[in-house]
Amino acid sequence: MLVLVAPGQGAQTPGFLTPWLDLPGAADRIAAWSDAIGLDLAHYGTRADADEIRDTAVAQPLLVAAGLLSAAALDASPSVVAGHSVGEITAAALAGVIDDEAALRFVRTRGIGMAEAAAVTETGMAALLGGDPDVTIPHLEKLGLTAANVNGGGQIVAAGTAAQIAALEADKPEGVRRVVALKVAGAFHTHHMAPAVEKLRAAVGDLTVSDPTVRYVSNADGHTVATGTEVIARLVGQVANPVRWDLCMETFQSLGVTALVELSPGGTLTGLAKRALPGVKTLALKTPDDLDTARALISEHAGA
Repeated sequence: MLVLVAPGQGAQTPGFLTPWLDLPGAADRIAAWSDAIGLDLAHYGTRADADEIRDTAVAQPLLVAAGLLSAAALDASPSVVAGHSVGEITAAALAGVIDDEAALRFVRTRGIGMAEAAAVTETGMAALLGGDPDVTIPHLEKLGLTAANVNGGGQIVAAGTAAQIAALEADKPEGVRRVVALKVAGAFHTHHMAPAVEKLRAAVGDLTVSDPTVRYVSNADGHTVATGTEVIARLVGQVANPVRWDLCMETFQSLGVTALVELSPGGTLTGLAKRALPGVKTLALKTPDDLDTARALISEHAGA
């Protein structure tokens, strides 16, 4: 059984889209999406530097475009789809809940709304490597931080003000080996993002929504979601609520997933799966050179 997963913000690196644009039809697709949302995705995916693509309003559409482009090149039929944070919008399109252009329009609104919310207060996020969640989460709460991503595999991401992140770096929870600042420009999945929730809620009335055609696993709680309206409601709410990727992986295991392929720019979720899902074959799509290996893996595991 195959699950396709889409990474969240922070996975982007300068120039990562470049090799994908050499695939037949890819440049035309990116150009059409760029026109639809008023953002030059080709520029940001090929020529922009790290600071430019760190901008939330840029990074989020870029990640969804890359995920959809790599999924189209892979041309797989997964049994399950899921995404981490903004990757859930990619997953919603793969599940047939919204079409690709609608996904890009939606994520453009999301990125702008979250960037505006982040500009109100200087905030950020940091990954904590190691430690016990039962010790780490209360420690974060004591510092005024939110466990914004509970990722499994020994990783929790804290979010809050810059001052709170600095306090965390000076006062790590017991058992945590490292605190690593993330390439994001705000305290996502916390109350700091409440204004973006309202912006998205106002935008969903323009969407044409269908029920998922494959199992869609929500990172709010790891549950499968059967209706398109519920998927969209969760996409709106998750902006200001924690991501529970650990529970998604528990669901993959309970469903009997045997292979996991992470869409471009892959790597982060594959690394978590290697630690949390022993026995599950994993592959990250970093460049089109990975497609043949991914297809071979899929031929062994898809179709359940």
